[in-house]
Amino acid sequence: MSEKPHLNLENKIIPESIRKEAIKALLHFPELYETKIIFRFKNNIKKSTMQAQPTWASFLKSRKHRAYIILISRRIQIDKEEFTISDIPGDVLIGWIGHELGHVMDYRARSNFGMLIFGIKYLFSTTHIKEVERAADTYAIAHGMGAYILETKNFILDHADISEQYKDRIRSFYISPEEVMQLINEDN
Repeated sequence: MSEKPHLNLENKIIPESIRKEAIKALLHFPELYETKIIFRFKNNIKKSTMQAQPTWASFLKSRKHRAYIILISRRIQIDKEEFTISDIPGDVLIGWIGHELGHVMDYRARSNFGMLIFGIKYLFSTTHIKEVERAADTYAIAHGMGAYILETKNFILDHADISEQYKDRIRSFYISPEEVMQLINEDN
């Protein structure tokens, strides 16, 4: 019988304010235990709350040796409503981080040239954005994070102060709460 791998925190850089939630999300992805991942706050991320990408320094390395950075917006501005990370419930934050780790899982399967094409398509194709965002959700759900992903969706879609325009963007690019439930039920 083989031993379960242990989460390697020596190769993870996590701000103290999200450490508990990041570790909880990371525990769902044993494939990433040995992968270097840096969580870093950024003042402003356009059109996004979080963003995962390979680090520039590791981009030309083999897939196996790539490191990733997950940028987290210090302030989450959705229309006129502004949140800080401390305003976000823990389970919602875990779901958001899990979604980003789903992106990392997706990136691990891509060659360097594939990542370059991926980035270009992400800039210019809404169809590609939809595929990518749905894939990240699917990876997270397949790794046992369905309840957290559902919490995140419901937080956004049920929040009275978030505009319908933003909610429509979430509905069009990401898996719906109903689809999340369906995927959870298929996994059980």
